[in-house]
Amino acid sequence: MKIEVWQGDITTLEVDAIVNAANESLLGGGGVDGAIHRAAGPQLLAECAALPELRPGVRCPTGEVRATAAYNLPARHVLHTVGPVWNDGTRAEPELLANCYWKSLQLAESLGLHSIAFPAISCGVFGYPLHQAAHIAATETLAWQRSHREPQRIILVAYNAATFKAYQSALAALGQPVDVTGPLPLTGMGMAMPATAP
Repeated sequence: MKIEVWQGDITTLEVDAIVNAANESLLGGGGVDGAIHRAAGPQLLAECAALPELRPGVRCPTGEVRATAAYNLPARHVLHTVGPVWNDGTRAEPELLANCYWKSLQLAESLGLHSIAFPAISCGVFGYPLHQAAHIAATETLAWQRSHREPQRIILVAYNAATFKAYQSALAALGQPVDVTGPLPLTGMGMAMPATAP
């Protein structure tokens, strides 16, 4: 098995779960978060709003994950995770970002899911440096795949060519080259204008 990389709109993927790069309120936002909420429809917001607050305005702390249904999306579930806002890299940002990937995979495994797609968590308005974030994404997903059977299929979704190249470089550095001429992860997917992750 290999980690797959695909450039396009994560909301079009027919997988068991897509991961949403959310904020702590889980009530939607910009980038991929807003795109997922728009594509899923208002029921997603209603389910997120019904999740318990751990403290005012916080339903999911940074580095954690929560699951909901996917409603109008072709995916079955949405796993909402909150990536760290980049400061200078010395305030636990790498550990928190790694947790986003690992805990999303743990939850997917516990739900019996076979396929999962990740956006570039924290690489939008949260300001995480792209190549550092891609290295963490590649490291965590490869480590998971080498030690677990499920999810069998892990897709890193790039919202632009620069992100695709960053994933490609990160995976190659870890011994898994990406075949850029290979087939898309799923058939019948359009190349709609993608959204960035916060």
